[in-house]
This record gives sequence, structure tokens and C-alpha cells, in this order.
Amino acid sequence: MNLVQALRKTYSKAQCQRIVAWVGSDPARFKTLVEVFLAGDNRLKPRAAWPVSYCVEANPHLVRPHLAVLLRHLRKPGLPDAVKRNTMRMLQFIYIPRKYQGTAIDLTLTLFTNRQEAIATRVFAMTVLTNLAAQNPGLANEIRLLIEEEMPLGSPAFRSRGAKAIRHLRMLN
Repeated sequence: MNLVQALRKTYSKAQCQRIVAWVGSDPARFKTLVEVFLAGDNRLKPRAAWPVSYCVEANPHLVRPHLAVLLRHLRKPGLPDAVKRNTMRMLQFIYIPRKYQGTAIDLTLTLFTNRQEAIATRVFAMTVLTNLAAQNPGLANEIRLLIEEEMPLGSPAFRSRGAKAIRHLRMLN
């Protein structure tokens, strides 16, 4: 499969699923997809972001060698919403090693508390923060307070995910 051509061809769920099936659990193919995701233009990045997140959901181990560069990439200004959303979506499916947790918490808090971010990005960030609090119970209360502060301003989906996160965080204390 010519990945760049496939990503330029159409932007559909079916095309995303074809790319995910092509990658499968092959680390070399996943690396190719990540390279397109990181180096592509602002049209290719969002198109690659979607299958990247689905590949990680199906095979979380694939992201391990790329985690540092993906987190650094998230710091770039002007990223399309789809890139931020799918990166957060991907992070909710993985265990984040301790050496990356500080960076992940910083990035995720920034996206979660920015009310200008897309709701889906913020909701996925909330889940990532909740997962990180499970690994660092000392953060649970602080993250719970942040979620409670944002809940009244959120959409119904945001409030629903927030209520589940708060219940989970309370169990950690």
C-alpha cells in the first residue's frame, strides 16, 4: 500500500479501517504511518492521526518506541484539532511509562483546561488525566477538583465522562 496516496485518496471511516488493517500489528508499518503523521502537511496529518489512534487502540505496544516523539509533536503550535484529538484518544489506551508521565500530565492539563480546545480533545484529555491519576494517586484529588470546576460549562458528553472520572478518582483516595 502506498500510504501517502491512500491518505490523500479519501477521508472516510472505511479508508481509516483499511489503513489500520494494513498496519495490523506490524511495527515497521506503524512506524511508516507515524512518520507520515509527524512529517505530513496540515492535510495529511489529520488524515494519518485517525488511523494512528485506531492502531494504538488495537495494538498498544506499537506506540512505545514513538511515545516521546509523539508527545513532543503535541507541543507544536497550530496543530489541527484532529491531531490533538487523536493523540489524546491514543494516549487513553496506553500505559504511559513513568519517565514520560510529567510531560504527559503537563500537555494533557494544558489541553483539558483550555476552553478553546474542541470538546472531544478535552474529553479524551480528561480520560488520560484520570488514567495518570490511577498511576499517581497523589494527583487524584487535584484532577478531580479540576474536572468538577469544568463540569458546569461542559457539553452533556463532557459532563457524562466527567461524572465517571470523578467517581473513579474518588475511589483512588
